[in-house]
Amino acid sequence: MRTLEPADVAELVEALREAASQRENIRVSGGRSKDAAGGPLQAADVEISTRRLNRVLAYEPDDLTISVEAGLPWTQFSTLLAERRQMAPLDPPFADRATIGGILAANSSGPRRRLYGTARDMIIGMRFATLEGKLVESGGMVVKNAAGLDLARLMIGSFGTLAVIVSANFRLHPIPRSWRTFLRSFEAPALAIAERNRILTSVLQPAALDLLNPAAAERLGEKGYLLALEAGGSETVLARYRRELAGWRELSEGEAHGFWGGVREFTPGFLADHGRGAVVRISTTLSGLGQALQYARVPVIARAASGVLWAHFEDFEDAQTFVRSAVAGGWPAVVEFASPAVKSAMQLWPAPGPDFALMQRLKDHFDPHHLLNRGRLYGRI
Repeated sequence: MRTLEPADVAELVEALREAASQRENIRVSGGRSKDAAGGPLQAADVEISTRRLNRVLAYEPDDLTISVEAGLPWTQFSTLLAERRQMAPLDPPFADRATIGGILAANSSGPRRRLYGTARDMIIGMRFATLEGKLVESGGMVVKNAAGLDLARLMIGSFGTLAVIVSANFRLHPIPRSWRTFLRSFEAPALAIAERNRILTSVLQPAALDLLNPAAAERLGEKGYLLALEAGGSETVLARYRRELAGWRELSEGEAHGFWGGVREFTPGFLADHGRGAVVRISTTLSGLGQALQYARVPVIARAASGVLWAHFEDFEDAQTFVRSAVAGGWPAVVEFASPAVKSAMQLWPAPGPDFALMQRLKDHFDPHHLLNRGRLYGRI
């Protein structure tokens, strides 16, 4: 396999067009931080990297918008924004090696999705390159401009199986004056869920609200069924949190930084410790979260306000058995992360659901010969 690193968008577009015209299988990469995510890395004739497409194209701090190329490292992006006390609050895993393009292609997000949403809520425009050698632009740099934005949303979470993201425009958010983190441990999941429900029906609007089972909490030096809440705002707002969360433990700034870093990077750390490990994502309702939490008897981290949880298995065969059982029980489930060495032996997405036929038609439209990132959408596309 040969590797190409185009120096600009025009070179990337031409490299894609040339490879497709020769019917070569193409792998697209950036920081290679997502090799454990999605489907297996199948053999390819050429790898096209976005690594050198790493420029800031436009930044309008007063308008809270920015346009950047896909190869820009997430750490550089976040540092640049922080200098103006602004952020794109995706807080994705694998952050130290991730690029903008990879984060969007995998639809990565973290605990702050509770308040700020996912990439689809922050992207206001995008440019992507097709196998026909065309550069398509959707959306723009205006927050309320939705023209063509549905095309950009198709690219988010597609794992590069439709086209190659070359740049993205973000809607930004101000960094709150202060952040505070509160923890509370419970002996039973029902008690944690009851407290979760109280918070969600209160006036509080936390940025993050996660729930860890005892096995996950232990890896972070905590105990029990652990509710973790992060809030941002003025001292007046944070004082209200202290009153409403009487009995919770408030972390110092350093403790909070370490804790949320551990939560965000829980999956990368777990996979580094377990070479045969795998992580299953289950989507459930808010009311069903407690049952799903008890069903998985391995380390579990849940976005408690959205009903999504990740179960971490030391052996991929156990994960395979679990995901099939979860699907049989009516829970949408997928093996979201696993070592590339074991992924090809797994059925990652047993039940794609009724939307899968549409996904196949989109793939046939954008990539009729199925050349681009084959199998990266959980082995199905």
